[in-house]
Amino acid sequence: MSRTPAPAFDDHRATVAADDGVPLAVRTLGAADASRTVVFVHGHCLRAESWTFLCDQLLRHWDSATRMVCYDHRGHGASGTADAETYTIDQLARDLDAVLRTMAPSGPILLVGHSMGAMVVLAYARMFPETIGARVVGVALIAGAANGLTEVGLGRFLNRHAVRSLQAAVTRAPRMMQASKRLSRRLFEPVIREASFGSGRVGPRVVALATAMLNDTPLLTMTSFLISLRSFDETATLRGLGRIPALVLAGSADIVVPFAHSVVLASQLAGSELVRIEGAGHSVILERAEEVARAVVALADRAWSARPGPEFATAG
Repeated sequence: MSRTPAPAFDDHRATVAADDGVPLAVRTLGAADASRTVVFVHGHCLRAESWTFLCDQLLRHWDSATRMVCYDHRGHGASGTADAETYTIDQLARDLDAVLRTMAPSGPILLVGHSMGAMVVLAYARMFPETIGARVVGVALIAGAANGLTEVGLGRFLNRHAVRSLQAAVTRAPRMMQASKRLSRRLFEPVIREASFGSGRVGPRVVALATAMLNDTPLLTMTSFLISLRSFDETATLRGLGRIPALVLAGSADIVVPFAHSVVLASQLAGSELVRIEGAGHSVILERAEEVARAVVALADRAWSARPGPEFATAG
Protein backbone atom coordinates (compact mmCIF):
# COMPACT_ATOMS: atom_id res chain seq x y z
CA MET A 1 0.00 0.00 0.00
CA SER A 2 1.05 3.58 -0.68
CA ARG A 3 2.69 5.33 2.27
CA THR A 4 3.51 8.80 0.90
CA PRO A 5 2.18 11.28 0.17
CA ALA A 6 -1.15 11.12 2.02
CA PRO A 7 -3.98 10.95 -0.55
CA ALA A 8 -6.84 13.43 -0.69
CA PHE A 9 -9.85 11.71 0.85
CA ASP A 10 -13.46 12.77 0.33
CA ASP A 11 -15.05 13.68 3.68
CA HIS A 12 -18.83 13.25 3.87
CA ARG A 13 -21.52 13.32 6.54
CA ALA A 14 -24.60 11.12 6.38
CA THR A 15 -27.44 9.81 8.51
CA VAL A 16 -28.37 6.15 8.75
CA ALA A 17 -31.72 5.09 10.19
CA ALA A 18 -31.46 2.25 12.71
CA ASP A 19 -34.06 -0.49 12.35
CA ASP A 20 -36.20 1.18 15.02
CA GLY A 21 -35.88 4.59 13.34
CA VAL A 22 -33.20 6.19 15.54
CA PRO A 23 -30.98 8.44 13.35
CA LEU A 24 -27.29 7.55 13.49
CA ALA A 25 -24.76 10.24 12.51
CA VAL A 26 -22.08 8.90 10.16
CA ARG A 27 -18.84 10.35 8.80
CA THR A 28 -17.04 8.76 5.85
CA LEU A 29 -13.55 9.33 4.49
CA GLY A 30 -12.98 8.05 0.97
CA ALA A 31 -14.90 7.30 -2.19
CA ALA A 32 -18.28 5.58 -2.05
CA ASP A 33 -17.07 3.05 -4.62
CA ALA A 34 -13.89 2.11 -2.71
CA SER A 35 -13.20 -1.61 -2.95
CA ARG A 36 -12.86 -2.12 0.82
CA THR A 37 -14.21 -0.47 3.97
CA VAL A 38 -12.92 0.00 7.51
CA VAL A 39 -15.66 0.74 10.07
CA PHE A 40 -14.76 2.26 13.46
CA VAL A 41 -16.95 1.59 16.50
CA HIS A 42 -16.37 3.99 19.40
CA GLY A 43 -16.47 3.50 23.16
CA HIS A 44 -18.81 4.39 26.00
CA CYS A 45 -19.35 8.16 26.43
CA LEU A 46 -17.31 8.92 23.31
CA ARG A 47 -18.30 9.58 19.69
CA ALA A 48 -16.94 9.33 16.14
CA GLU A 49 -14.44 12.13 16.81
CA SER A 50 -12.55 9.82 19.14
CA TRP A 51 -11.10 8.25 15.97
CA THR A 52 -9.85 11.57 14.54
CA PHE A 53 -6.17 11.17 15.42
CA LEU A 54 -6.09 7.53 14.33
CA CYS A 55 -7.79 8.26 11.01
CA ASP A 56 -5.34 11.11 10.40
CA GLN A 57 -2.51 8.60 10.80
CA LEU A 58 -4.20 6.00 8.60
CA LEU A 59 -4.55 8.54 5.79
CA ARG A 60 -0.75 8.39 5.53
CA HIS A 61 -0.86 4.65 4.81
CA TRP A 62 -3.98 3.98 2.76
CA ASP A 63 -4.92 4.98 -0.76
CA SER A 64 -8.34 5.69 -2.27
CA ALA A 65 -9.15 1.97 -2.47
CA THR A 66 -9.93 2.07 1.26
CA ARG A 67 -12.92 3.90 2.72
CA MET A 68 -13.19 4.73 6.44
CA VAL A 69 -16.57 4.95 8.18
CA CYS A 70 -17.07 6.36 11.69
CA TYR A 71 -20.43 6.84 13.38
CA ASP A 72 -22.02 7.87 16.68
CA HIS A 73 -23.87 5.29 18.76
CA ARG A 74 -27.47 6.08 19.71
CA GLY A 75 -27.51 8.51 22.61
CA HIS A 76 -23.98 9.68 21.76
CA GLY A 77 -22.65 12.62 19.76
CA ALA A 78 -24.91 13.79 16.94
CA SER A 79 -27.00 10.61 16.80
CA GLY A 80 -30.54 10.53 18.10
CA THR A 81 -31.61 9.53 21.58
CA ALA A 82 -33.92 6.61 22.28
CA ASP A 83 -35.71 4.77 25.05
CA ALA A 84 -33.20 3.83 27.74
CA GLU A 85 -34.35 0.22 27.42
CA THR A 86 -32.62 0.14 24.00
CA TYR A 87 -29.29 1.25 25.46
CA THR A 88 -27.73 -2.22 25.35
CA ILE A 89 -24.74 -3.81 23.65
CA ASP A 90 -27.00 -6.06 21.58
CA GLN A 91 -28.94 -3.05 20.27
CA LEU A 92 -25.68 -1.34 19.34
CA ALA A 93 -24.74 -4.49 17.39
CA ARG A 94 -28.02 -4.19 15.46
CA ASP A 95 -27.24 -0.51 14.83
CA LEU A 96 -23.81 -1.52 13.51
CA ASP A 97 -25.53 -3.92 11.12
CA ALA A 98 -27.73 -1.07 9.87
CA VAL A 99 -24.63 1.08 9.27
CA LEU A 100 -22.92 -1.74 7.37
CA ARG A 101 -25.96 -2.47 5.21
CA THR A 102 -26.30 1.20 4.29
CA MET A 103 -22.72 2.45 4.07
CA ALA A 104 -20.90 -0.72 2.94
CA PRO A 105 -23.41 -2.91 1.06
CA SER A 106 -20.65 -4.77 -0.79
CA GLY A 107 -16.95 -5.53 -0.53
CA PRO A 108 -14.76 -6.69 2.36
CA ILE A 109 -15.06 -4.98 5.76
CA LEU A 110 -12.59 -4.53 8.59
CA LEU A 111 -14.19 -3.74 11.98
CA VAL A 112 -12.22 -1.68 14.52
CA GLY A 113 -13.73 -1.30 17.99
CA HIS A 114 -12.46 0.59 21.03
CA SER A 115 -13.59 -0.22 24.60
CA MET A 116 -17.38 -0.65 24.48
CA GLY A 117 -17.02 -0.56 20.70
CA ALA A 118 -14.87 -3.70 20.83
CA MET A 119 -17.65 -5.35 22.80
CA VAL A 120 -20.18 -4.27 20.18
CA VAL A 121 -18.01 -5.95 17.53
CA LEU A 122 -18.06 -9.19 19.54
CA ALA A 123 -21.84 -9.01 19.98
CA TYR A 124 -22.22 -8.34 16.25
CA ALA A 125 -20.17 -11.46 15.46
CA ARG A 126 -22.54 -13.54 17.61
CA MET A 127 -25.73 -12.02 16.20
CA PHE A 128 -24.63 -12.00 12.54
CA PRO A 129 -22.28 -15.00 12.23
CA GLU A 130 -22.95 -15.36 8.51
CA THR A 131 -20.97 -12.16 7.87
CA ILE A 132 -17.77 -13.37 9.55
CA GLY A 133 -15.35 -14.44 6.86
CA ALA A 134 -17.83 -13.51 4.12
CA ARG A 135 -18.11 -9.72 4.54
CA VAL A 136 -16.12 -9.10 7.71
CA VAL A 137 -12.56 -10.21 6.97
CA GLY A 138 -10.78 -8.88 10.07
CA VAL A 139 -11.41 -7.32 13.47
CA ALA A 140 -9.41 -5.06 15.79
CA LEU A 141 -10.38 -5.14 19.46
CA ILE A 142 -8.78 -2.17 21.23
CA ALA A 143 -8.89 -1.79 25.04
CA GLY A 144 -11.70 -4.33 25.12
CA ALA A 145 -12.73 -7.47 26.94
CA ALA A 146 -14.84 -10.56 26.34
CA ASN A 147 -16.16 -10.76 29.90
CA GLY A 148 -15.34 -10.10 33.55
CA LEU A 149 -15.48 -6.30 33.47
CA THR A 150 -16.50 -6.17 37.12
CA GLU A 151 -13.60 -8.35 38.30
CA VAL A 152 -10.60 -6.01 37.79
CA GLY A 153 -10.03 -2.32 37.13
CA LEU A 154 -12.60 0.41 37.66
CA GLY A 155 -15.35 -2.03 36.66
CA ARG A 156 -15.17 -3.47 40.17
CA PHE A 157 -17.31 -0.51 41.29
CA LEU A 158 -20.14 -1.39 38.88
CA ASN A 159 -22.23 -3.40 41.33
CA ARG A 160 -25.86 -3.86 40.32
CA HIS A 161 -27.33 -1.81 43.18
CA ALA A 162 -25.11 1.21 42.53
CA VAL A 163 -25.84 1.22 38.78
CA ARG A 164 -29.60 0.85 39.24
CA SER A 165 -29.68 3.56 41.89
CA LEU A 166 -27.75 5.98 39.69
CA GLN A 167 -30.01 5.31 36.72
CA ALA A 168 -33.12 5.88 38.85
CA ALA A 169 -31.73 9.19 40.15
CA VAL A 170 -30.94 10.38 36.63
CA THR A 171 -34.44 9.48 35.43
CA ARG A 172 -36.21 11.22 38.34
CA ALA A 173 -34.12 14.38 38.60
CA PRO A 174 -32.18 14.85 35.32
CA ARG A 175 -31.44 18.60 35.76
CA MET A 176 -30.11 18.23 39.27
CA MET A 177 -27.99 15.24 38.26
CA GLN A 178 -26.62 17.08 35.21
CA ALA A 179 -25.54 19.99 37.44
CA SER A 180 -23.96 17.50 39.82
CA LYS A 181 -22.14 15.94 36.89
CA ARG A 182 -20.59 19.27 35.91
CA LEU A 183 -19.44 19.90 39.48
CA SER A 184 -18.07 16.38 39.81
CA ARG A 185 -16.20 16.78 36.51
CA ARG A 186 -14.32 19.80 37.84
CA LEU A 187 -13.55 18.18 41.19
CA PHE A 188 -12.44 14.86 39.76
CA GLU A 189 -10.70 16.00 36.59
CA PRO A 190 -7.31 14.64 37.78
CA VAL A 191 -8.90 11.24 38.47
CA ILE A 192 -10.56 11.19 35.06
CA ARG A 193 -7.27 12.06 33.39
CA GLU A 194 -5.53 9.24 35.23
CA ALA A 195 -8.24 6.77 34.23
CA SER A 196 -8.21 7.78 30.56
CA PHE A 197 -4.50 8.18 29.94
CA GLY A 198 -1.39 6.28 30.87
CA SER A 199 1.94 7.19 32.39
CA GLY A 200 3.32 9.28 29.51
CA ARG A 201 2.91 13.00 28.80
CA VAL A 202 -0.33 13.72 26.94
CA GLY A 203 -0.82 16.88 24.89
CA PRO A 204 -3.51 19.39 25.86
CA ARG A 205 -5.31 18.87 22.51
CA VAL A 206 -5.80 15.19 23.31
CA VAL A 207 -7.03 15.91 26.85
CA ALA A 208 -9.40 18.62 25.59
CA LEU A 209 -10.98 16.30 23.02
CA ALA A 210 -11.45 13.46 25.49
CA THR A 211 -12.91 15.75 28.16
CA ALA A 212 -15.32 17.39 25.69
CA MET A 213 -16.69 14.03 24.59
CA LEU A 214 -17.24 12.89 28.16
CA ASN A 215 -18.87 16.18 29.17
CA ASP A 216 -21.24 16.11 26.20
CA THR A 217 -22.59 12.63 26.92
CA PRO A 218 -26.08 12.72 28.48
CA LEU A 219 -26.23 11.17 31.93
CA LEU A 220 -29.04 8.81 30.90
CA THR A 221 -26.82 7.45 28.13
CA MET A 222 -23.88 7.14 30.51
CA THR A 223 -25.79 5.23 33.19
CA SER A 224 -28.04 3.06 31.02
CA PHE A 225 -25.22 1.34 29.13
CA LEU A 226 -23.49 0.46 32.42
CA ILE A 227 -26.12 -2.22 33.06
CA SER A 228 -25.34 -3.95 29.77
CA LEU A 229 -21.60 -3.62 30.30
CA ARG A 230 -21.84 -5.14 33.75
CA SER A 231 -23.31 -8.42 32.49
CA PHE A 232 -21.33 -8.57 29.24
CA ASP A 233 -19.95 -12.01 28.30
CA GLU A 234 -19.05 -12.95 24.73
CA THR A 235 -16.46 -15.62 25.52
CA ALA A 236 -18.33 -18.19 23.42
CA THR A 237 -18.23 -15.86 20.40
CA LEU A 238 -14.43 -15.93 20.16
CA ARG A 239 -14.33 -19.39 18.61
CA GLY A 240 -16.29 -18.23 15.57
CA LEU A 241 -14.01 -15.21 15.13
CA GLY A 242 -10.91 -17.39 15.09
CA ARG A 243 -11.13 -17.99 11.35
CA ILE A 244 -10.33 -14.38 10.38
CA PRO A 245 -7.31 -12.18 11.20
CA ALA A 246 -7.66 -10.29 14.49
CA LEU A 247 -5.76 -7.65 16.42
CA VAL A 248 -6.03 -7.35 20.21
CA LEU A 249 -4.41 -4.11 21.40
CA ALA A 250 -4.33 -2.20 24.69
CA GLY A 251 -2.17 0.03 26.83
CA SER A 252 -0.13 -1.37 29.68
CA ALA A 253 -1.33 1.43 32.00
CA ASP A 254 -5.07 1.06 31.30
CA ILE A 255 -6.89 1.07 34.66
CA VAL A 256 -10.40 1.12 33.14
CA VAL A 257 -10.07 -2.16 31.22
CA PRO A 258 -6.67 -3.48 32.40
CA PHE A 259 -4.30 -5.15 29.94
CA ALA A 260 -5.01 -8.51 31.60
CA HIS A 261 -8.35 -8.51 29.76
CA SER A 262 -6.54 -8.30 26.42
CA VAL A 263 -4.21 -11.15 27.37
CA VAL A 264 -7.18 -13.38 28.15
CA LEU A 265 -9.01 -12.23 25.04
CA ALA A 266 -6.08 -12.97 22.73
CA SER A 267 -5.45 -16.36 24.34
CA GLN A 268 -8.97 -17.42 23.40
CA LEU A 269 -8.99 -15.92 19.90
CA ALA A 270 -7.12 -18.19 17.51
CA GLY A 271 -4.69 -16.47 15.18
CA SER A 272 -4.91 -13.10 16.87
CA GLU A 273 -1.99 -10.72 17.32
CA LEU A 274 -1.61 -9.21 20.80
CA VAL A 275 -0.07 -5.72 20.92
CA ARG A 276 0.83 -3.98 24.19
CA ILE A 277 1.45 -0.23 24.05
CA GLU A 278 3.78 0.53 26.95
CA GLY A 279 2.65 3.34 29.24
CA ALA A 280 -0.62 3.97 27.37
CA GLY A 281 -3.96 4.23 29.14
CA HIS A 282 -7.54 3.49 28.16
CA SER A 283 -7.57 6.33 25.60
CA VAL A 284 -4.76 4.68 23.65
CA ILE A 285 -6.35 5.61 20.30
CA LEU A 286 -5.96 9.29 21.24
CA GLU A 287 -2.64 9.37 23.06
CA ARG A 288 -0.72 6.85 20.90
CA ALA A 289 -2.49 7.10 17.53
CA GLU A 290 0.64 6.54 15.44
CA GLU A 291 1.48 3.23 17.10
CA VAL A 292 -2.13 2.05 16.97
CA ALA A 293 -2.26 2.97 13.27
CA ARG A 294 0.76 0.80 12.50
CA ALA A 295 -0.90 -2.18 14.18
CA VAL A 296 -4.21 -1.58 12.34
CA VAL A 297 -2.40 -1.27 9.00
CA ALA A 298 -0.62 -4.58 9.64
CA LEU A 299 -3.98 -6.20 10.45
CA ALA A 300 -5.54 -4.75 7.29
CA ASP A 301 -2.66 -6.09 5.19
CA ARG A 302 -3.26 -9.55 6.64
CA ALA A 303 -7.03 -9.32 6.16
CA TRP A 304 -6.96 -8.02 2.58
CA SER A 305 -4.30 -10.49 1.46
CA ALA A 306 -6.18 -13.39 3.06
CA ARG A 307 -9.20 -12.61 0.86
CA PRO A 308 -7.85 -11.12 -2.39
CA GLY A 309 -10.10 -9.84 -5.11
CA PRO A 310 -13.27 -7.72 -5.15
CA GLU A 311 -15.78 -10.58 -5.37
CA PHE A 312 -17.44 -10.56 -1.97
CA ALA A 313 -20.99 -11.23 -0.89
CA THR A 314 -23.42 -8.34 -0.88
CA ALA A 315 -25.22 -7.47 2.33
CA GLY A 316 -28.82 -8.58 2.31
